[in-house]
Amino acid sequence: MFSKVVIANRGEIALRILRACHTMGIKTVAVHSTADRNQKHVGMADESVCIGPPPSLDSYLDIPKIIAAAEVTDAEAIHPGYGFLAENADFAERVENSGFTFIGPRAETIRLMGDKVAAIDAMKASGVPCVPGSGGPLGDDSEKNLKIANKIGYPIIIKAASGGGGRGMRVVHTDAALNNAIKMTQTEAAAAFGDGTVYMEKYLQNPRHIEIQVLSDKHGNAIHLGERDCSMQRRHQKVVEEAPAPGITPEQRDRIGSVCVDACKRIKYEGAGTFEFLYDEGEFYFIEMNTRIQVEHPVTEAITGIDLIKQQLLIASGEPMQITQKDIRITGHAIECRINAEDAKTFMPSPGLIEIFHAPGGPGVRVDSHVYDGYRVPPNYDSMIGKIIVRGEDRETTIKRMRLALAETVVSGIKTNIALQQMIMNDQGFVNGSKNIHYLEKLLDKEK
Repeated sequence: MFSKVVIANRGEIALRILRACHTMGIKTVAVHSTADRNQKHVGMADESVCIGPPPSLDSYLDIPKIIAAAEVTDAEAIHPGYGFLAENADFAERVENSGFTFIGPRAETIRLMGDKVAAIDAMKASGVPCVPGSGGPLGDDSEKNLKIANKIGYPIIIKAASGGGGRGMRVVHTDAALNNAIKMTQTEAAAAFGDGTVYMEKYLQNPRHIEIQVLSDKHGNAIHLGERDCSMQRRHQKVVEEAPAPGITPEQRDRIGSVCVDACKRIKYEGAGTFEFLYDEGEFYFIEMNTRIQVEHPVTEAITGIDLIKQQLLIASGEPMQITQKDIRITGHAIECRINAEDAKTFMPSPGLIEIFHAPGGPGVRVDSHVYDGYRVPPNYDSMIGKIIVRGEDRETTIKRMRLALAETVVSGIKTNIALQQMIMNDQGFVNGSKNIHYLEKLLDKEK
């Protein structure tokens, strides 16, 4: 096992990684920008290194500075968390070439799954169900593109091969709009991702977002830990996540989970990963694989009892997994609400000084947050300031506990989206379960 790990991230995930390391007897190095010198994990780490000014490009995205921090502190490995450089294949490669261990998959795997077209090809070869699509990148032949669209059937969606986070997508309903949509998406993709490659898929109009958590080691062992439902989204960004997914049967879970496990073995995946699917009319359709830990990983931990960060560390150190598929038992239900420093109605960010922070408590309540009384939320990064995770013996109990937890939470001095989360937890449609990815957007439109 590693003796010292650099945590190349900030906020609640940096604190989550630090806690896992310390419980395993691993020393930690916190890298931070000047805006984050007062972050909780920075004060708790064994060592800290300032890597630059507030802009991410000059700090958390500056690869040489992070590797230099590992060098000067004699660390052995680097954990990227999520966001920033977590799915950057060049970063993973440079970490390994510099003599350190990247806590995540191999660079070639990240590259493969980061290219959406290549990832779909790899999944098809592994037997993973995929959305009907172009089967490759779109060229400049307008007639050929029209034939592809008509074969798939409208509506279709044009996607950037290197896209993510809801960017680089355009829905098309008619032949007349197709070619212009392709050109516009290519231009936007080139500007946003440095890659203008786009592809075409059938646009599923009312799907749910279901994802499968996997763990896979260097020795050919792989398991799945069930599914999460992440259908409550705004502008393709997840707001609420839960596990297990309402309405998914144990037979469906085992079937799609086994397919994902087989795919992990085929591509020689290493570490924690997530297969994301659109689920429509009883069928799963692969959309992408996230080659990192997810924001919503705590709901899976809550229903399985498996510490996913600990497993990442063990796998990266070369240990064979001691957990088999038979060991995975899914019990109870868990829901996570993301708490953001933003206006609950306009969604405008609300950085500033937190005067009072009071976390909720009680049976089954977990709070992953880096904030505290007197903490100043900087304007430079993502607005999420924490997550409330609640577990109960069933979904009904979990929703009731979450309502109480949200009511107990106090964050004064800035605006938060707690009111939005309360609205969701009291919405009868959400309470009834099985809502699609467009449900929250339509609900918010009604509230205007």
